[in-house]
Amino acid sequence: MKTEPASVTSASPNGQLDWHSLDWANIQTSVRKTQLRIAQATREEDWRRVKRLQRLLTHSLYGRCLAVRRVTENRGRKTPGVDGEKWGTPQLKIRAVHRLSKKRGYRPQPLRRVWIPKPGKQERRPLGIPTMLDRAMQALHLLALEPVIETTSDPKSYGFRPDRSTADAMVELFHLLSPQVAPVWILEGDIKGFFDHINHEWLCHHVPMDKVTLRKWLKAGVIDRRQFTATETGTPQGGIISPCLANATLNGLETQLKDHLAQTLGKTKAKKTKVQVVRYADDFVVLADSKKLLEQEIKPWIETFLSIRGVELSQEKTQITHIHQGFDFLGWNFRKYVPKSPYRQAKLLIKPSKKNASAFYQKVAEIIKSSGAQTQEALIGQLNPVLRGWAHYHAPVVAKETFSTLDHLIHWRLWRWAKRRHPKKSDTWIRKKYFHSIGGQNWVFTYPYKSKTETRHRRLYVLADTAIVRHKRLPGGYQPYDAAQELTWEKLRIQRMQHKLRYRGQILWLFRRQQGKCALCGQAISKETGWHDHHVIRRVDGGPDKLSNRVLLHPNCHALVHSQKKQVVLLHSGL
Repeated sequence: MKTEPASVTSASPNGQLDWHSLDWANIQTSVRKTQLRIAQATREEDWRRVKRLQRLLTHSLYGRCLAVRRVTENRGRKTPGVDGEKWGTPQLKIRAVHRLSKKRGYRPQPLRRVWIPKPGKQERRPLGIPTMLDRAMQALHLLALEPVIETTSDPKSYGFRPDRSTADAMVELFHLLSPQVAPVWILEGDIKGFFDHINHEWLCHHVPMDKVTLRKWLKAGVIDRRQFTATETGTPQGGIISPCLANATLNGLETQLKDHLAQTLGKTKAKKTKVQVVRYADDFVVLADSKKLLEQEIKPWIETFLSIRGVELSQEKTQITHIHQGFDFLGWNFRKYVPKSPYRQAKLLIKPSKKNASAFYQKVAEIIKSSGAQTQEALIGQLNPVLRGWAHYHAPVVAKETFSTLDHLIHWRLWRWAKRRHPKKSDTWIRKKYFHSIGGQNWVFTYPYKSKTETRHRRLYVLADTAIVRHKRLPGGYQPYDAAQELTWEKLRIQRMQHKLRYRGQILWLFRRQQGKCALCGQAISKETGWHDHHVIRRVDGGPDKLSNRVLLHPNCHALVHSQKKQVVLLHSGL
């Protein structure tokens, strides 16, 4: 792994590094090669080599540059820690790269406690916000830790992992439960206060990274309302490395359970039990063909597995259910419906859960109720992102009936809203003002406005208009750090990214034209990296808004283009 600057152009005339002149393509390629070597050494269980490569990466200039780039481009870049520090300028970012090299004497500062509401609940969830320096240090060590955790993770673990999502967990459950010979009993696992109770000693002994640094992070403490509180257990929700530590804690729940059953029952009999574990972060379900096996063998083993790590199952929320009664998982209801006819077979249907749909409707109702004196246009602008996001989340499942029901309830809410605004007006007047006929559809809640040539409408998003598109199953052998399958997995990542962008036609067209790469650096564009829509000829200079004048760039590459006085050549734009 090189530790020199990316190229001679990355230094300014005074000999200092220049943030906008760093060769990011070379930096990412070099770090990626080292990560692949770490993953290969992990598969070979050569732990001394793993440790040596991890140290090489965390002490490299390239690794430090990528760590600073990550924390200054993500959503939380404008949220400071207890020191109030933010890195908004190229000079501060370069300074941060140098500060990361001074590991001797490094001491993390306490976390800043922030309380956020839980979706659909009155309770609030605590977040611990580290300082920018601590975030960057975590991002640096995450570069070296993630290849190890990914290589050793359970095959059917989907939460907080690269290129995996809730939809992947849902599709995996569909394939496991839909056959007629599928397991019929489900243990719904719920861990009580998972992030707050993970045992620090267990983490320090089992997570393959710098133990001294990890212990410092875990013991940093929290400041809430100017009051310092020591942290004796748990890992804070809000740290960059926390999801990876959480996955490391629960890794083995699937593989070790199957090994335990094979030793207890024998390999042949263990296979007949049809036991499978699907996990998303700290939520999991265990499938089996016998309720007795789940109650007497599997649940006690899971309780022992968790107690070693300092956490425990919630006895109130953990339950065993038959597939014909159905169960909720990740906002969906999984249930096999038994037909009345003896000649037809039971069929698995996955629908939005009643609890999830109710929480969503309450959120929409609250937005409408609290809109006050907002105009119709402003209300539509506030509602549409909420409606579209929820509909797209449920687009891979059987959701048309739920969509139609909610559309009807939302329409009723909007009619009440309009009536309250104009209590002395007739129903006919209100309908003509707020509801119009567009494209053969009547009673469309829309705001008409005049453009240069015609009258256009800003309309409320209709849930039932969302197309149901099935999500493709993730291959069982998928490994993001598998050097032998790098090209195969890269094609898969591009396909899945195109699937995510299917509702954003122009962005998808640009993504395909650029073959999924940044137009400047040529590195992959993903949900994690983010992207900016850049006009080659600026709008202020008369550039059109046509696709032929637009490209997708990484946020950092976009800032680089605008920092250059001369025109930058976009080699990967496809123009």
